[in-house]
Amino acid sequence: MPMSGEFKEKILAPLMSISTGKDLKFVGKSILRKEGIDKVTGRARYVDDVKTPGALYGKTLRSSIACGRIKKISFAPNIPWDQFTIVDARDVPYNRVLQIESDQPVLCDGVVLHREEPILLIAHEDPGLVETAIRSITVEYEREPGIFNIGEGRILKQYDIEEGDWKKEFAAAEVVFEGEYKTGAQEHVYIETNGFIACWEDECLTVHGSMQCPYYVHKALKYAFKLQDDQINVVQMTTGGGFGGKEDFPSVLAIHAALLAKKSGRTVRLIYDRAEDMASSTKRHPSISKVRTACTKDGILRAIDFSFHIDGGAYITLSPVVLSRGIVHAFGPYKWPAAKLHAQCFFTNSPPYGAFRGFGAPQSLFAIEAHMTALANHLGMDPAELRRRNFIHRGDTMPTGQVVDEDPNMEALLDRALELSDYKTKRARWKRGGGKGISLSTFMHGTGFTGSGEVYLASRVGIATTKDGGAEVRVSSTEIGQGTETVFPQIAAEALGIDISKVSFRRPETKVVPNSGPTVASRTCSVVGKLVERAAGKLKQRLAGADIRQHYAQHGEAYEEVEYVPRPGLVWDDDKYKGSAYGAYSWCVNVAEVTVDPVTAMPRVDTLTATVDVGTIINPVLAHGQMEGGIAQGIGWATCENVVLKEGLMENHHLTNYVIPTSADAARIVVEFMPSPYSEGAFGSKGVGELPMDGPGPAIVSALNDAMEAKFTHLPLLPEEMLK
Repeated sequence: MPMSGEFKEKILAPLMSISTGKDLKFVGKSILRKEGIDKVTGRARYVDDVKTPGALYGKTLRSSIACGRIKKISFAPNIPWDQFTIVDARDVPYNRVLQIESDQPVLCDGVVLHREEPILLIAHEDPGLVETAIRSITVEYEREPGIFNIGEGRILKQYDIEEGDWKKEFAAAEVVFEGEYKTGAQEHVYIETNGFIACWEDECLTVHGSMQCPYYVHKALKYAFKLQDDQINVVQMTTGGGFGGKEDFPSVLAIHAALLAKKSGRTVRLIYDRAEDMASSTKRHPSISKVRTACTKDGILRAIDFSFHIDGGAYITLSPVVLSRGIVHAFGPYKWPAAKLHAQCFFTNSPPYGAFRGFGAPQSLFAIEAHMTALANHLGMDPAELRRRNFIHRGDTMPTGQVVDEDPNMEALLDRALELSDYKTKRARWKRGGGKGISLSTFMHGTGFTGSGEVYLASRVGIATTKDGGAEVRVSSTEIGQGTETVFPQIAAEALGIDISKVSFRRPETKVVPNSGPTVASRTCSVVGKLVERAAGKLKQRLAGADIRQHYAQHGEAYEEVEYVPRPGLVWDDDKYKGSAYGAYSWCVNVAEVTVDPVTAMPRVDTLTATVDVGTIINPVLAHGQMEGGIAQGIGWATCENVVLKEGLMENHHLTNYVIPTSADAARIVVEFMPSPYSEGAFGSKGVGELPMDGPGPAIVSALNDAMEAKFTHLPLLPEEMLK
C-alpha cells in the first residue's frame, strides 16, 4: 500500500537524516542496519544455534537457602552418575570471579550467601537426563539468619562529596524541604538468555557466548584458570540484547562452561532457560534516597543534602560503579551553591545486583526529579518554572567541582517539550485528582566512564584495508541490538572517504580484535566511535590517496591502531572523588501524560514527549530506536515491572508473572533531537543509550500523583497500591 504524503513528511522524513551542519555523506543518515537482514531472515547465529556434535549439556545446582553452610550433598542412586561430569569448588584452579574485586566464588566453597548461589555443575550428552539428574541431588544446610534490607548489612562501598558551605545555607534557608524516595529492582528481560559453549584444545580455551564485554570474560577466565592471554579466545556470538545484564554476569557462566569442558575433555553447552536466567542473574539495584533541599521562597535553590543507599546483594560485582554513577547524577541539571552528597552500598543476602541501563543514575535522578516536583507543589509553583529558575549553565560549577564548559541549553529543551506536549493547556485543564495528569522531568547523563575510568581502560581500536578495496573495523565493542555494526562503518566510511558498502565490521573475538573496552556507559558511539574516526583518519593519511585495492595488492594489509587519549583539561581526583566526572553530558526533558482508570486504578501512559541533546546523530533511525526503547523500559519500571523478593530472591522469575509492557501498553512516544555537537565525540556525538532510561520514572509518578491527588514517592507504582 502506498505511503500517505503526511506519513512521509511527518514520520518518515525526520527519521531518514538529521542535519549535522556539515557536508557529510554517511553520518547523520539512516543507513540500513548492517546485521539487520541476517536477523530478519534467520541467518544470524546466536549461541544456541551453534552446532556442536558430541557436546555435553551442562546444568547448575544452586542453593535453596539465602544464608548458611553446606552440611552434606547426596546423590540419588537411580542416576548413572559415573556417566556424568561433576564439578565442584575443588576443581577450580582459583575459585574467584575477577570483576572490580574478586570476592565472589566461582562455586560455593561451603558458605552460602544467597539463594541460587551455584554449588555444583553437572554435564551429560543427554539433556533430558541432565534435567532429571539435577533434581536428584539433595543438599543439607545449616541455616543462618539472612540480611535482606538496605542498611542492615555491612557497607560494601561508600562515596562522599561536598561543595560549598552547605551547613550555612541550610541554617539561613527560607524553605527547607525533605523527602524519601524508593526504587525497586528491575529484570533485564533481554530477548535471548545467557549461554556459553566452551572447548579446550592443547591447554587453550575457546568460548562462544552471548555477551557485552568479551575482554571482561577473557580477564575472568585468565584469573580463574591461571592462564596466559594467548591461551584464551572469547568469541561473541549474535547477542539478543543486554541492557547491562550481559556485562559482568557472563564471566560466571563462561567459567562454569569452561570447568565442565576441562574436566570432561569434551565441548560443553551451558545455556540457561528463562526461569534460571531470571532467578540467578543480576538485576537493577533497589535504592532508598533521602533528599533535603534549601531554597528561597521564590524557588531559588541554595543547597542539597542527598543520601543515596543501594542494595548490593551478596558480592561486590559492579556495585561501586553503579553507586558512583548514581551519586554524581544525584544533583540533576541544576545549579547548587552548596551540596552534601553521601552514597553507600550495603551487603545483603540477595543474589548480587549488577549493571542495568543507566546503572545508578535512574535511581538517583528519580529521587531528585520527584523531589523537585514535590518542592514546586509545596511552594505553589509550576514544576516547569521551578526547574527553569535553577538550570545549570556554561561556567557554573557542579557539586563534583566540574565547571560546565558546554551550554546545556536546558531552557530550549524545556520550551520545546512544553510546546510539543501542550503542557500549559493540559495542566490548566486537568485538575488534580481528576484521573488525568501531566508532569515532567529534566535530567542529564554523563558520556563514558566516570572520572579516570576511560584513562584506566586505555581503549584501543584498529582498522585495516581489505583486498576488495575496502576497510575492516576491529573493536571489542559489541553489537547487542543498538547498532554498533552499523554506526562504526558509517564513521569509518566518512573519515576514510570511501563508500560504506566497502566497510565491514569484524565480529569481536579476543584473539583478533584489540580491547576497545566494555560495551557500557553510553561510550560506544561517542568514545569508541571517536577512536574509529581517528584510526580511519590515520589510515587515510597513510594511504595518501592511493587506491586501496591496488595498495593491498602491492603491500598487503595496511593496519592502523589508536589508543584513547583523555580530553585536555579534564582532571579527576579518585581519592577526593571530585573533579571533571565526564567529558560531556547528554541533556533531556520528558513530559508524561497519564490516565488512571477510575475503577481498576490501572495507570496508562498516554504520551511521553522527549526533547533530546545527544550531540551529533550518527544514524537517526537507530538513535530514535534507542530513545523509544529506553523510554518504554522506563515506563515499565515505573508502572508494572515489580520484582517480588522473598529472602532476597526474585520469586516471580517467569515471563508469566513478571509483567513488562507489551505493544498493547505502548505509549505514544514523541522524540525530537536538538543536537549540540561535542568536539571529542565521533563527529560530535555524545552518549544516547542510557539517557532515555533516566527520565520517564519521575515524570510518570509525578503525573500519576496529579491524576490521583496523591503523594507517592516510589516506583513501580502499581494499581493495587493506588486503589488503597
